[in-house]
Parts: sequence; structure tokens; C-alpha cells
Amino acid sequence: MAFYQRIRDLREDADKTQTDIAQYLGTTAQYYGKYEKGEREIPFLRAIQLAEYYDVSLDYLAGRTNFPKGRENMPFQEEALHILEKYAALTERSKGRLEQFLDDLCEQQSEDIFRKKEA
Repeated sequence: MAFYQRIRDLREDADKTQTDIAQYLGTTAQYYGKYEKGEREIPFLRAIQLAEYYDVSLDYLAGRTNFPKGRENMPFQEEALHILEKYAALTERSKGRLEQFLDDLCEQQSEDIFRKKEA
């Protein structure tokens, strides 16, 4: 997921407007809107401010992980470890099929969430 999409999703999930976030960052809503559209590269210090505001890691903002707090803070419960053990036992071909299935499932979930927001 691209950085600009991630900051837009975080803002919308927090029920904030572009104006709200722009004020927090000390800029204008129009200028901030360019960050969300990918028309302007966000300065590193503002990225840090956004990560702190939403209480997420910079890696999460950058789309490098899907764990908001970073992998090191993701608690693995026993059932998750059991799933990882099963995954490790799969052939490479089966792992690829499973990963494709998970990608499709995540995409469908995102679409369902988007539809709910529009309703």
C-alpha cells in the first residue's frame, strides 16, 4: 500500500478532516491534500508527526508492514504460532497458493470496509 493511501485511510478511520490534520501539521488543507494524493512528497519530520499522531510506526506509514506498531510489538498468540507451523510444512507451490488466497481475502475485506463507509 502506498504511503499516501495509508495516511488517507488512517485519517478517515480517525474521523478527521484534511483540515484537522493540516492544522496539526502546521500547514494548509490544500497542501496536506497533495500528500494524500501523492502529488507531494511528505517531509520526514511530518511523517514522524503523523506516526506519532496515529500511534503507528513509520514502517506502517510507508507500507513496509501491515502491523501498525511494527512486527516487534505484534503479540503472537498460540493459535497464530500453530498457523505458522502449518505454513512452514507446506511446499513452495502450496505456500504461493496460500499467499494468493490471503491477498485475495484481504482485498475483498478492504472492499467490504470501503462499501460500508460509503453506505
